[in-house]
Amino acid sequence: MHNHLRNRNKDLGVNLTGSPAGEFLLTGFSDSWMVQLIHALLFSLVYLAALIGNLLIVTVTTVDARLQTPMYFFLRHLSFLDFCFISVTVPKSAVNAFTHNTSISFWGCALQVFFFMDLASTETALLTVMSYDRYVAICRPLHYEAVMTPRACARTMALCWLSGGVSGVMHVAATFSLPFCGSNRVHQFFCDIPQLLSLLDSAAILPEVRVMVFVTSLVLLCFGCIVLSYARILSTVLRIPSAEGRWKTFSTCVPHLVVVTLFLVSGSVAYVKPISSSASISDLLLPVFYTVVPPTLNPVIYSLRNRDMKAALRRQSLHINFHKMREHCCKLRGHGL
Repeated sequence: MHNHLRNRNKDLGVNLTGSPAGEFLLTGFSDSWMVQLIHALLFSLVYLAALIGNLLIVTVTTVDARLQTPMYFFLRHLSFLDFCFISVTVPKSAVNAFTHNTSISFWGCALQVFFFMDLASTETALLTVMSYDRYVAICRPLHYEAVMTPRACARTMALCWLSGGVSGVMHVAATFSLPFCGSNRVHQFFCDIPQLLSLLDSAAILPEVRVMVFVTSLVLLCFGCIVLSYARILSTVLRIPSAEGRWKTFSTCVPHLVVVTLFLVSGSVAYVKPISSSASISDLLLPVFYTVVPPTLNPVIYSLRNRDMKAALRRQSLHINFHKMREHCCKLRGHGL
């Protein structure tokens, strides 16, 4: 009987002690070839858009001398985070859908969980810091330079990255120390913890559930701080006599708050809802709102609507065109023309 169970679990991809003996199978959205093709194409296009948008922001905020301020320092880190965050899940999912190979190794899944939770937690902390940065800039402008010094910004950013790393380690240690001894089919397009826990005995998942509750509580605390910061900002904006000034600030702050809410609330709901062994449509679609949508929309909302960013893009474009023209003239001169 014991040999039969051991052979069965080996076929499923994970042995009785939870050590790696094979792989998980990411079932994605559907087994239909047409749905998988649409999934792969959409994810590829979205990833390309997020890649271009976020790396463009990182480049421009790095090379443009006029954007060396705390706001763009944090925006540069946010764009780099978004690029890394979407790269953890979407490319693998698109490749799986294109090739019809849904497997991911045990340690590959563990690494995906670590980087996903690390980057998600870091981004949550960073979004909280960015909301505070905007609060000080708008509501306490005379104190801004004293509060948001380069040293303070660097230390704050280091703490954000550190908090993300700790969160990633906690989740991986709590989840992958558990005995995976049932089905290895993960009903999701990536290794998402709620779906991994559905493969385990309900009596064994208490350590990871505690970690999830603790981290989700911190996320909701950060969300409360963000909402409070934007509430103070909007109350200050309402006192601006110029209707144009009020509209400009509203049109900037409201989209920020919408994307932050989408990211944090959808993620919190996914991680605190009851764990089910069978994934519903909402279980499959909900992760899209905290894994795919925010990294794609952030470049548009934080930058393309920003007058300074548009001006910086024009400056860099003119700079590149000038250098190309100068090189062309030098080549013509070298040929004696």
